[in-house]
Amino acid sequence: QVQLVESGGGLVQPGGSLRLSCKAPRMILSVFTANDLGWYRQTPGKERELVAVLTSGGEINYTDSVKGRFTISKDNSRKTVYLQMNSLKPEDTAVYFCNSRRRTNHDDIVYWGQGTQVTVSS
Repeated sequence: QVQLVESGGGLVQPGGSLRLSCKAPRMILSVFTANDLGWYRQTPGKERELVAVLTSGGEINYTDSVKGRFTISKDNSRKTVYLQMNSLKPEDTAVYFCNSRRRTNHDDIVYWGQGTQVTVSS
């Protein structure tokens, strides 16, 4: 079952901005609010990289390369998590994925979206 759907990617010039959205239309609200939410990105030949995490308790963490430029947020009423990306650089080019993670005593339960392409180029 598809639980997460990303949108908002596209082509932007260096220094520009994009806002990515990730909706969970089939996920019940109680699960969405209880799970940690995250954004990852991946380029060809590289491992998927953590970009930002927003925990169910409100804690936010970013990878160093995006601090001060990217902002993760969510709207529980819309079951949507956002990634606002400002001052974009060519090295930000990647496929961006959102995920929803339920922490457990053993193996976490993780859902992934299918990704949205972000290309930063002049």
